[in-house]
Amino acid sequence: MNASNTMQDSPVSSTIPFDEDGIHTGHLKLPHSHDGSAYGAVMIPVAVIKNGEGPTVLLTGGNHGDEYQGPLAMIRLVSSIDLEDVTGRIIVVPTMNQPAFAAGTRTSPIDKGNLNRMFPGRPDGTVTQKIADYMARYMLPMADVVMDMHDGGKTLEFVPMACTHVLADKANEDESWQYAKAFKAPYTCKLVEIDTIGMWDTHVEESGTLFITTELGGTGTTRPDWAEIGLRGVRNVLKHAGVLAGENEDAPTQYLDVPLEGAYITSESDGLIEWVVALGDPITEGQVIARVHDPVRLGTPPRDYHATMDGILAMRHFPGIVHLGDSIAMQATVVDEI
Repeated sequence: MNASNTMQDSPVSSTIPFDEDGIHTGHLKLPHSHDGSAYGAVMIPVAVIKNGEGPTVLLTGGNHGDEYQGPLAMIRLVSSIDLEDVTGRIIVVPTMNQPAFAAGTRTSPIDKGNLNRMFPGRPDGTVTQKIADYMARYMLPMADVVMDMHDGGKTLEFVPMACTHVLADKANEDESWQYAKAFKAPYTCKLVEIDTIGMWDTHVEESGTLFITTELGGTGTTRPDWAEIGLRGVRNVLKHAGVLAGENEDAPTQYLDVPLEGAYITSESDGLIEWVVALGDPITEGQVIARVHDPVRLGTPPRDYHATMDGILAMRHFPGIVHLGDSIAMQATVVDEI
């Protein structure tokens, strides 16, 4: 399974096979010596579901440890899938940044690493860099399609959306978009990221592999509606890939576009946020969407934040206290089917 390259082998090993038929569950084992365990290891859950020849879909979640919709959908999938319905291979890594997931934090408590800014990683780096390296050099080459599921974590809330990106490779962009549409989230979006350097998204897309992602709610918890959207979407993506038998489960979706300029609104002050519009509400350029109040200097006028475009409020800051530099909102335009 080791890749042929000039870099050293990864210290990560798998406790289960990737090429044998059946449903196999185990761990990606990364040795980690620390004060509490001299010969310890970071154990990242993994499942391989394989039945004959066919495409490979790699499902990843927990890229950030405070995002729970992806892990929940993937845990439910592995528990409920019937091997006879599978043609090909599904590889499931529901909590890629397992140390962060265990701590309920966006970044790793071991090295403060943000896994989704660490790719392609290093086999001789920090724990988070080693995880990124293994995913990039060993797991990605096995995949025909990668779906990495996100939500807003503890500090953001999104309308539930399946997303792709605008790419230089238009054939890849178009095919990835079909996967996003197949997910059947309430919203389907071509998303512009604030910072793409070191992202799993960017690394996968630059490899030429089909990639889709999600932003399914957030706020550091789960909800029944988000859970059902997530599981239905995972199954629909697998069906679209031809790996899982059955017809896609249909659901209405609204198409969104996040433009290159002006989509994000950043806080220019600390304070207590007052939302003037609700998540998913229509917005008009120039209207006040939020106010930030100074909670320690009473009588100070709030700072108003205005919509910069017509569309909807697609993401909002969570919870109620914001700080200078926080992203307050992401706006999106409503578009016809793309």
